[in-house]
Amino acid sequence: MLACALATGAMASEIPVQMPVSIQVPDTFYHRPPVKKRCFTSKAVEKQIKDMHSKLVEVSPKLWQMFQNSFPNTLDTTVFPDGDRTFVITGDIDAMWLRDSGAQVWTYINYIQDDPELAKLIRGVILQQFEFICLDPYANAFLNDPTKESEWATDYTTMKKGVHERKYEIDSLCYPLRLAYQYWLLTGDDSIFGELWQNALDKILALFREQQRKNGTKTSYKFQRKTHVLHDTYSNYGYGHPAKACGMIASAFRPSDDSQIFPYLIPANFFAESVLRKAAVILEKVNKDAGKAKECLALAHEIHKGLMENATVVHPKYGRVYAFEVDGFGSYLLMDDANAPSLLALPYLCPELVSVNDEVYQNTRRMIWSEDNPYFFTGTYEGTKIGAIGSPHTGLDKVWPMSIIMKGLTSNDVNEQRECVDLLVKTDAGTGFMHESFNPNNPADFTRSWFAWTNGLFGELVIKAYGK
Repeated sequence: MLACALATGAMASEIPVQMPVSIQVPDTFYHRPPVKKRCFTSKAVEKQIKDMHSKLVEVSPKLWQMFQNSFPNTLDTTVFPDGDRTFVITGDIDAMWLRDSGAQVWTYINYIQDDPELAKLIRGVILQQFEFICLDPYANAFLNDPTKESEWATDYTTMKKGVHERKYEIDSLCYPLRLAYQYWLLTGDDSIFGELWQNALDKILALFREQQRKNGTKTSYKFQRKTHVLHDTYSNYGYGHPAKACGMIASAFRPSDDSQIFPYLIPANFFAESVLRKAAVILEKVNKDAGKAKECLALAHEIHKGLMENATVVHPKYGRVYAFEVDGFGSYLLMDDANAPSLLALPYLCPELVSVNDEVYQNTRRMIWSEDNPYFFTGTYEGTKIGAIGSPHTGLDKVWPMSIIMKGLTSNDVNEQRECVDLLVKTDAGTGFMHESFNPNNPADFTRSWFAWTNGLFGELVIKAYGK
């Protein structure tokens, strides 16, 4: 599949907002594709962009141009409506991740009440996600053309036609439920909750039950890959580290698509509890299925109990904090990864479960935003000291813009939010976009020039920091 327009291609000739001559902004950093080459245009999103002009251009012309590039990037370059389905690529990878696609269009969820075509587009994403879950709930990414063979077809797991990659991650199943619930709340459209939804939910519940590991570590899912990259495969002949049943759901891979060390990923289990409670509301109010709603709530309760008993440890410096991963036997890992769901992102994804002001969260936040987090890296660029969270996915010398953005999105301090924006503007390496990661001593040393999820998150942060 070819994207509608390259995200980092030639600069478009037009600036979509007519500005007085006295404050015309050079188009050095303006890189939106021309209107005719955009995949989709939302009137409501374009209005938001125009509304931000006066707020941003006097702060920084570069910030204004980067916001124009980044905020609509998913719609400009990665969405492919086809009837009542919408396929979404991540950017420079021509496949649809359940996680990424749900997060990419979430950026626009609050605009769907003012834009029926945008609502239709997102409805198509939800239906496509349900369809993929029914194909294989253990898969994390899918192909638009099921006749094509995935580059990962030789992985030692049960690969099906249409599956791009089969790394099992809890968040792959959580993002679609979160998106569907919010879409329904905002539109009242319950037509998405028909047979396809019920089949997808049955698949999710069956998988979650199996991965509670009540019958031991060996389950129907296993995964191995021929690779020289340790985190690209899974230990113990594909079954992973042993887990003691504790109510939580085990998973094999993190949201980074890296293999876990311990099976119970704490932020992912918070996310699972949150979306199961939302699914129960849908089942009760739309499907009138009290039995299945009760099943969702019972599972959510088991996860909650497991979290209360296993998720926190007492740190000698920070007090009680959330662990990143545990195994149910008493072993735990203290760190955070930039990819969401992360410990940092908990109030963004699950505000009803973890408040920004929660004492344990704040203790955890201080720990993970410091060099006491083994994946917190620092550097100095043009006299500015830079520190942020990275990921094993990109190695030991890269920080992630996503972590800087999430720090701002989970802060109630507008000055902190704007400091995060300023740092992101300074470290774009002259591209006008966000990246997956960059070297804090040299932002020009970055990974992924076209990463739509982070571009959209940057737009969310700019609106939060400057939109009021």
